[in-house]
Amino acid sequence: MKQTEIAQLLPAIFQRTLQAGKPLNALLAVMEALHAPSEQVLMERERYFNPRYTPDQFVAFLAHWVNLGHLVDAAASPSHSSLHTPLIALGHLRELIAAATYLSQWRGTAKGLRLFLEIATGVRGFDLNDNVLDSQGQPKPFHLQVIAPSAAQPQRALIKEIIEMEKPAYVTYELVFGETS
Repeated sequence: MKQTEIAQLLPAIFQRTLQAGKPLNALLAVMEALHAPSEQVLMERERYFNPRYTPDQFVAFLAHWVNLGHLVDAAASPSHSSLHTPLIALGHLRELIAAATYLSQWRGTAKGLRLFLEIATGVRGFDLNDNVLDSQGQPKPFHLQVIAPSAAQPQRALIKEIIEMEKPAYVTYELVFGETS
């Protein structure tokens, strides 16, 4: 809000006393300066809701909005081996937020889990096997084998976190690394 606009909001008696170099004029200049940062944010508010353009410090806030906060919070948990290394790369988190509505439509499915893992890790080639056999050659009911490309091995903690959150609750899983067929 400009100094002249603020002055128009003052009672008439104050408006009549406005003169250059007087304390009231200086006070209005300070008020204008204090409003400037907030007004700048409000003028650019659309960019704060686009995960690809929002400032880095706002990405975690957007992640919580679309139920991806567990990926941000897991990086700060004591079980994460290095507090200096985030669990997920910022660019991948931005893309996950952008794809969140699409991913939520496929939650609990092989397609959804595969796509989620590929976006989060930036590595293609995940495979899911739901016909896993036990040691006697019998199918393991409600068991899933996630075959991750070997290039994704450094992101093991992230992959496990995603599988835990995205698989159906009654399903068990095993994660193996290697080339998919």
